[in-house]
Amino acid sequence: MLPDLQIDLPKSLSSIVEDRIRNAIINAELAFGQALPEDSMGLSMGVSRTPMREALTRLQTQGLVVIVPKKGTFVFKPTLADAEQLASFRLTLEMEAVRRCHTHAPEATVKSMRAAVEAMRAARSVGDGKTYARADTEFHESFFANCNNAYLANAYHTVSGRIAALRAHLSASHANEQETSFEEHLQMVGAFSEGKLAQMNKTLRQHILRAASAYENALRKMGVDDA
Repeated sequence: MLPDLQIDLPKSLSSIVEDRIRNAIINAELAFGQALPEDSMGLSMGVSRTPMREALTRLQTQGLVVIVPKKGTFVFKPTLADAEQLASFRLTLEMEAVRRCHTHAPEATVKSMRAAVEAMRAARSVGDGKTYARADTEFHESFFANCNNAYLANAYHTVSGRIAALRAHLSASHANEQETSFEEHLQMVGAFSEGKLAQMNKTLRQHILRAASAYENALRKMGVDDA
C-alpha cells in the first residue's frame, strides 16, 4: 500500500482573488448591490480576466454576488425575506452545533467563545464596529469548528458569508444594538461554561431573532422590500 503522499500546494490566484473580494463584502468594504466590473477590478488587483471570472463564479455559489447575463456582476442585495430565512436556518444549525460542542469539545468551545468576546470587548473600547462584527462572526463560527460534524459545519458555511455581511453592513454602526449583542454573548459564555444548555439555547434564540429584527428594520430604512 502506498503511503500518504499528499502535499500542500499554494493557493491559486483565483482563490486569492476570491478571498479578497469575499472579505471586502463581509467586512462592508463593498456595498450591497455594488457593481463589480471584471476589467476594472482585475486592473486594480493586478490580475487577468480568467482568475477574476473564476473567483466571481465561486462567490456566486456562496450567494455573495449575483451574475446577471449581459449586465454584469453585483454584490448581493438582501431582502427582508433573506433576513428572516437566514435567521431561521442558522438558529436550527447553531442550536444543534452547540449541543454537539458540549458533548465533544466543551473546553475548546469555551476557549474560542471567550477569545471572541475579548476581541469584541477590545473593539468596543475603541468604537470599531467592523472589528466587533468580525469577532461576533468568530464567536458563532466557534460552534461549528468544535461540533465534530463536518456536514453540519458545511451547511452553515453555505450561508455564513451572507450572515457576516448582514452583520457588518447593518449592525456595526448601531451602538445600542452592539451593547445588547455584547451582553447576550456574555450570557451565552456563562451558560455554556456552566453546562446550562437550556439557558444557552434560550439566549441564543433571543439573540438570533433580535438580530434578524434589527437587520429587517435597517433594510426597511434602506428602502428594501420583501421581494
